[in-house]
Amino acid sequence: MEEWFTAWKIPVGAVGEAVFDFLQTHFYWAFRAISDGLGFVIEGVNDGLQAVPPLLLISILAGLAWALHRDWKLPAAVLGFLLLVVNLGYWEATVETLTLVLFATTICMTLGVPLGIAAAHRRWLYTGIRPVLDLMQTIPTFVYLIPTLILFGLGMVPGLISTVIFAIPAPIRLTYLGVSSVPKQLLEAGEAFGATRRQLLWKVELPHALPTIMAGLTQCIMLSLSMVVIAALVGADGLGKPVVRALNSVNVEMGIEAGLAIVVLAILLDRFCKQPKLGGRRD
Repeated sequence: MEEWFTAWKIPVGAVGEAVFDFLQTHFYWAFRAISDGLGFVIEGVNDGLQAVPPLLLISILAGLAWALHRDWKLPAAVLGFLLLVVNLGYWEATVETLTLVLFATTICMTLGVPLGIAAAHRRWLYTGIRPVLDLMQTIPTFVYLIPTLILFGLGMVPGLISTVIFAIPAPIRLTYLGVSSVPKQLLEAGEAFGATRRQLLWKVELPHALPTIMAGLTQCIMLSLSMVVIAALVGADGLGKPVVRALNSVNVEMGIEAGLAIVVLAILLDRFCKQPKLGGRRD
């Protein structure tokens, strides 16, 4: 019975392969243009950051931390942790990883926040995209590398696209949660004062949902960093490469140092996104 059942295998894999073969055959030029364009921009930003002396860039980041939070602890942590990364010899890889994470987070927030707002205002839209979001968050991360590698080739671009696919459900879900949880009393008060739908969005809904949206930003950054090692398998530069080399050669020292650099970057990015304050002193 089992042999008979498996003999009539549903050709799911064959259909998927045929789809990717069709895309690669007829739209190779489009995927190549996207890959070349994104690669040019990413490499340009990375080269610009690499051209800045490490001590100068660290000082700029420490000054930005002070301007955002008005607290000496975060600038001191930036100086201490990043100088440790420089001392370990992973500064260049850390900048490459930072570039990848910044691009992935920017794309995720640019697409995810408007989509979450639209889903909160149109429940049928969220009902339709919720299974897709569940699928994107449950598929093993290695699976994302197969289609992106086929369509975009080796390099930073397939790693970036895989990271975006993996991380974008977080800002969509949390933006939807923040906007949909706005109390009806606030909306009714805004409508009573004659606010339009646009004014309700910008002056009532988004301010109330901002902490939840910022939580989505933090989650997006953490998820992007978790893809660093995976992206190295398709040729993406950054801290993932030394981790993969350490795994292949069982180099404990390299693995610990590269892993520590990833943890340092994760902690600093998380602290940067915690309740930024542009003026005054935090109570």
